[in-house]
Amino acid sequence: MSHIFPRHTKAAPPVAVGGQGCYMIDGNGKRYLDGSGGAAVSCLGHGDAEVTAAIKDQLDKIAFAHTGFFTSEPAEDLADLLIANAPGDLDKVYLVSGGSEATEAAIKLARQYHVERGEPQRRHLIARRQSYHGNTLGALSAGGNEWRREPFRPLLIDVTHIDPCYEYRLREEGESAEEYGRRAADLLEAEIQRLGPENVMAFMAEPVVGATAGALTPAPGYFKRIREICDTHGVLLILDEVMCGMGRTGTLFACEQDGIAPDIVCIAKGLGAGYQPIGGMLCTSKIYQTIAEGSGFFQHGHTYLGHPVACAAGRAVVSAVLNRGLLGRVKAQGVKLTAALNERFGQNPHVGDIRGRGLFQALEFVADRETKAPFDPALGVNAKVKKAAFEAGLICYPMGGTVDGRSGDHVLVAPPFIIEDDQITELVDKLEVAVTAAVGG
Repeated sequence: MSHIFPRHTKAAPPVAVGGQGCYMIDGNGKRYLDGSGGAAVSCLGHGDAEVTAAIKDQLDKIAFAHTGFFTSEPAEDLADLLIANAPGDLDKVYLVSGGSEATEAAIKLARQYHVERGEPQRRHLIARRQSYHGNTLGALSAGGNEWRREPFRPLLIDVTHIDPCYEYRLREEGESAEEYGRRAADLLEAEIQRLGPENVMAFMAEPVVGATAGALTPAPGYFKRIREICDTHGVLLILDEVMCGMGRTGTLFACEQDGIAPDIVCIAKGLGAGYQPIGGMLCTSKIYQTIAEGSGFFQHGHTYLGHPVACAAGRAVVSAVLNRGLLGRVKAQGVKLTAALNERFGQNPHVGDIRGRGLFQALEFVADRETKAPFDPALGVNAKVKKAAFEAGLICYPMGGTVDGRSGDHVLVAPPFIIEDDQITELVDKLEVAVTAAVGG
């Protein structure tokens, strides 16, 4: 009898005992192709010698230094490395232990920024439906997935949500991609006007939506219009790149491909590649200086901020991504993965959409391809895909509620950046087995 409180009380997962490259190994010796990097975390795969050496080396120096008293070399180095490669005016890094902490910090910083600049009435945060920003109460409030929010609704802060940029389902007949992108972005303008521009503090969005909508990419021009709207009204733009950032889509920061820069950006997952729990919130010098020249104190914090060992891992991971040519590799292997998914599933009557960027891609399942009608949630299509894939030796990331938080199913794939051509074939082969078992071919 295990004393672990598991994610699901009616499931007994196998024990992970080893990892080699793109594979994980359980206690029975079974090998699984890690086709989703856990949850888009293991970007370097398992057993990276340079990263583990960096962690061991740091442990020999100092394991912990509380940021109320000290900074540390790996924290300073990691911050320098991130800012040297960050877009726009991002200039300061607040290092935390994961994505939920990063988005929580971003929300609080946005609020404190406006308070300290003399606009305390700015209290509204706007986000998008079908987004996911973490599971702490503030982050969950920002998230737009109804299934996740429902049990905790009485505890959540008041955040308003607009439609996502969801071209597959929301683009109208005869509307160009650019026209749709403009219309989708203008929903933010309308919501700001409804709330009163003087009352809105920030807009939060994922450049490429991850867990809840399955690698949902923005329409052309969408984020440029979003940036323009935020600038017009003095609203901060917070981008959540916890899942899609750190090289996952082919650039270190996902927003680079949309030609914009945020005021605040949240990163995690691939920042530590699973070797250590670490996340970060980056902000512009303007935001930082407002705090520095005002109270001088960000009213927020956690015990393990800037943990030296976690920062040493993060420094090694980001260095590997930048110095091993992995960004180019993500783009190249992403093209191959897209082609393989389209070749295998492009004519499947129950695959409505194949989408994504780089090594961050997804299939959306439908009961009827012509009408785009989703499967009845009672069928549990996403759970069937996950189970069949796992039995076949593939770790992937299926989810339900794709359309509106209740109906719809998709499967996300986000393999390590080191995936080889034959492993892309293996991923698609095993995914086909799972999809056929769940919805047919």
